[in-house]
Amino acid sequence: MPKVLISDKLSPAAVDIFKRRGIEVDLKPGLSPAELRAIIAPYDGLAVRSATKVTRELLDAAPNLKVVGRAGIGVDNVDVKSATARGVVVMNTPHGNTITTAEHAIAMMFALARQIPEASVSTKAGKWEKNRFMGVELTGKTLGLIGCGNIGSIVADRAIGLKMHVLAYDPFLAEKRAMELGVEKVDLDTLLARADLITLHTPLTDATRNILSREALAKTRKGVRIVNCARGGLLDEAALADAIKSGHVAGAALDVFETEPAIESPLFGLDNVVCTPHLGAATAEAQENVALQVAEQISDFLLTGAVANAINMPSVSAEDAPRLKPYMELCRLLGSFAGQLTQAREGSIRRVVIEYEGLAAKLNQRPLTAAVLAGLMAPIMEGVNMVNAPVAAREHGIDVAETVHDRPSEYQTLVRVTIEADKLTRSVAGTLFAGARPRLVEIKGIRVEADFAPHMLYVTNQDKPGFIGRFGATLAEAGINIATFHLGRSGPGGDAICLVSVDEQVPEGVLAMVRTLPLVMQATSLAF
Repeated sequence: MPKVLISDKLSPAAVDIFKRRGIEVDLKPGLSPAELRAIIAPYDGLAVRSATKVTRELLDAAPNLKVVGRAGIGVDNVDVKSATARGVVVMNTPHGNTITTAEHAIAMMFALARQIPEASVSTKAGKWEKNRFMGVELTGKTLGLIGCGNIGSIVADRAIGLKMHVLAYDPFLAEKRAMELGVEKVDLDTLLARADLITLHTPLTDATRNILSREALAKTRKGVRIVNCARGGLLDEAALADAIKSGHVAGAALDVFETEPAIESPLFGLDNVVCTPHLGAATAEAQENVALQVAEQISDFLLTGAVANAINMPSVSAEDAPRLKPYMELCRLLGSFAGQLTQAREGSIRRVVIEYEGLAAKLNQRPLTAAVLAGLMAPIMEGVNMVNAPVAAREHGIDVAETVHDRPSEYQTLVRVTIEADKLTRSVAGTLFAGARPRLVEIKGIRVEADFAPHMLYVTNQDKPGFIGRFGATLAEAGINIATFHLGRSGPGGDAICLVSVDEQVPEGVLAMVRTLPLVMQATSLAF
């Protein structure tokens, strides 16, 4: 009989699910890290919320652990890399609290527009300052959504019901999906210039960190109001405080902060600022939903091998996973390569075509396609994985096509991913070297043989003398060491590709210098 430990407070209904399905379960919330390490050894599954920290040390003390289930979307408290290395599946529950978080954003909009918290404090103090709290209506106002995925699309629906006009900035939002939602898809600068209220619904990544920077806030219209119920770090808190003090920004409502628990902030003490302690998912319904969902998922995995909402494993059986693993890794890396380049161009992806040849054509393509989509969308979508990536693609209106070729190939296996975006079409192909090591073999129809590396620099240039010397000298002067150097070209004097792996991430300043070199058309830093 499998054994599961619940180490955080979870609904009694979740305990009942485990027992009903024949799984031995212990509910022991509030243990210290040392106490948890002392008892974890015999357990097959671990169900947590956010209090328990699933560290490498805890995993080292859990030789029988097969699955960690997080009742919620964020897995910041789980060392996913260490879990993956130990073969432990990490699951989350990405859809249990979407409505709750969206409703909190709407509530914050109302609180901000009508100054409800300040008016409540004033009235309870025995004052009757009716003329002091002059608010604004939401009806007829323009709402700017930065991020229009699961939560953002619900906010859009509620805002449209309030007779608001909704703008959406989301690089992965297709025009077709925008039309279905009834939102106007725009670029970021347009949203900043037109929105009366701006609300954030995007994960925190390198691409989105400080997306509302001091410079971005300066582009907003005077009197704008800002709401953030997504992630701290998406906006510059000091810059926002200055903008409120100057009167450029009328007010802000924040549920999340760059440092949490937030015991101090430049925004505290300011009028027209509403703050809550990360309450986005804090409703009885949401907590019940994620608890029941994680119990079902862990039970399914331990009893049948089925995987749902896994962060580090595709939806395949335990028997098939070892054989499919290198193919899925190749597909994930190809998707990530194409996605990072497309994201850099800020073009919305309309279609993805995945072609399989050789041995890959004889496998189950569903997890392989899911791996491509997970790699493609992971840079800007929180919680995306091989299980929910196809759903996320459909929600964003991305058409996905698979083609299986039964034809001779010069490679034992070949996977080609073609991205059709608003501004360009790009393809990348790869194979498995020695049957296990993912390797690039073609980019945009140009032969480029290269292994994937943690840090890479992709450059397109004109094939003329002098480029390699100037490029190498620029990296050398910046102290960037080149590990490998790969070249390809369409023909003499035509377009060329330079793909190098380096020892560390290339700083933005160095990228800017590379882009100014003669003959360079594009330079993008990649991470795998």
